[in-house]
Amino acid sequence: MVDTVDPAMANELLYQLEGVDKIDYIISNHAEQDHSGSIAHVFSKFPEAKIVTTTKAKGMLIELLRIPEESFITIEDGGLLSLGDKTLKFIYTPWVHWPETMVTYLQEDKILFSCDFFGSHIATSNLYVIDEGRVYEAAKRYYAEIMMPFRKIIAKNLKKLESYDIEMIAPSHGPIYTRPSFIIDAYRDWIFNAPKNTVVLPYVSMHKSTKLMVDHFVAALVERGIGVDQFNLVVTDIGKLAISLVDACTIIIGTPTVLAGPHPLAIYAAFLSNMLRPKAKFLSIIGSYGWGGKTIEVLSGMIPNLKVEIIDPVLSKGLPNESDFKAIEHLAEIISMKHKEIDIK
Repeated sequence: MVDTVDPAMANELLYQLEGVDKIDYIISNHAEQDHSGSIAHVFSKFPEAKIVTTTKAKGMLIELLRIPEESFITIEDGGLLSLGDKTLKFIYTPWVHWPETMVTYLQEDKILFSCDFFGSHIATSNLYVIDEGRVYEAAKRYYAEIMMPFRKIIAKNLKKLESYDIEMIAPSHGPIYTRPSFIIDAYRDWIFNAPKNTVVLPYVSMHKSTKLMVDHFVAALVERGIGVDQFNLVVTDIGKLAISLVDACTIIIGTPTVLAGPHPLAIYAAFLSNMLRPKAKFLSIIGSYGWGGKTIEVLSGMIPNLKVEIIDPVLSKGLPNESDFKAIEHLAEIISMKHKEIDIK
């Protein structure tokens, strides 16, 4: 059996288990090592314990941690485990965010142990959610960076939970929700609701040509009542960019041309957008070049996962001139019209 967790964290877990004489079951909702890495330490203290998990997770845990096969009890979707006066129900939630994931529902206390589902990127001494505004942003970041690529499957899993009376949600990341509707309603918004009247604009500029175009473009969009989240890729927090992608209707990438192609930071922005698969409807490119290149072709070829309409890009040769600025304004007008056509206001 292989130990894959930081020794200090393992020691903390074992310290919390001091005074516990016996453990019959270890519930493994998820095989990823940030959830399972300390199982070897627990087994060293409680060698008779059995791991309760899905069939798929069993195989993954054997491969990842070299846990002996005889240490497992596999359960089916909807399976029950009686603990005497308490009953656990296991609900398969595949691709939240790995193929083997499940959640565990404590029937008598109406607590959902949701694993990564409804998690948040936040470390706090508060066991329960106290500041909903702070947790909302951390949960949205977690959703954007980890869950959004699987949002269509997660939508099905979210509907699967609707029949359960849940009074508390205890995720594996972040504090416990004593008001489950807070995070469930947020997920419904992020997954099911239409995108907002917003343009996300990640950009990088080398000699100010692209920056001049970005500034003019932002002003043109705002003049037309469209919100803009712009990100200077040289200094931006990529997690913040991911958050903005959750709701954006349009993505515009701003880039100069470097060695006949887009700037590496713009390439990363395109790669990130493609990987996270937001519900955006439109995409275009603005930028500049000195003598030529294939910026448009390269970036356009990097977004096969995005179900977007590509709007004609605007590139200036050198510093943008009056005709370039007019083209930028025309792009803003097209975006405004496109948003209105699909009732994005």
